[in-house]
Amino acid sequence: MRALVYRLREIAVGERYASARKQAKETFVQLLRRPMGTAGIAIIAVFTFLGVLAPLLAGDYPNYATGANLGTPNLPPGGDFPLGTDRFGRSLYALLLYGARVSLVVGLTSSLIAVVVGAAVGILSGYYGGGWDQLLSRLTDFFLVIPWLPFVLVLVAVLGPGFATVVIAIAIVSWPTTARVVRSKVLSVKTRAFIERARAVGAGDGHIMFRHIFPVVGPLIFANMILTVSTSIFTESFLAFFGLGDQTQVSWGTMIENAYDAATIYTGAYWYFLPPGICITALVLAFTMVSHALEEILNPKLRKR
Repeated sequence: MRALVYRLREIAVGERYASARKQAKETFVQLLRRPMGTAGIAIIAVFTFLGVLAPLLAGDYPNYATGANLGTPNLPPGGDFPLGTDRFGRSLYALLLYGARVSLVVGLTSSLIAVVVGAAVGILSGYYGGGWDQLLSRLTDFFLVIPWLPFVLVLVAVLGPGFATVVIAIAIVSWPTTARVVRSKVLSVKTRAFIERARAVGAGDGHIMFRHIFPVVGPLIFANMILTVSTSIFTESFLAFFGLGDQTQVSWGTMIENAYDAATIYTGAYWYFLPPGICITALVLAFTMVSHALEEILNPKLRKR
């Protein structure tokens, strides 16, 4: 009898994951059919390509010790420096391509942490309800109302500016949104018939949440992660502009900070601040476009419009 019960569980789980894989494939196909989704994916792919192949496309990272990618300070675009040089003589073209790595890594890492934490809190809160729901919902509300800039300033004062500090700060202020969205979905999913059948054959809470509920809310979590990435990239650039980022790595936000310190907007050195500003805008817009296209696909109400 026990073997039969286990067999029934495995069949149910297999069907659930097969359905989830089929839905994911259909969602991706529909995403590519939407101009907004296709354009967003293409822009993200271009920036990823540029970041990964930065050593091949731009040469070595600007280095004072070896003189790599260094020239006369404040050169305009041309010759060996397609985007000119900054006030330190570093190639802005090289910094722009290497900066894509920092912005993408910070955005993806902080978003992944935020989504994992938010999804876990949302699933636990929605599934158990009652006291657990009240506790986790109040915790979510607490982090939602934290003024993020003063919080980041305190965090930097305690931990010091750096990659880890920026990632932690962005993740902490980003996970509550995911938790709210996932909780709402779980509240409706946990009352469906397939959940009752899983309980009837003796499935535990962990099994139900991981094997039955997660595949259903997975696409929603992924869509929310894409939107969180765009917010994270913008936030990293914002923090870097105010000198709160990793001072050992140049990101697009750091490039704009250096351009501001050099008063380039008054001297007309557009090649100093315009390229990183365009890149930040384009990448944030690309992730937002993909997120909105996914939301259109996954939300029946938006689809009807």
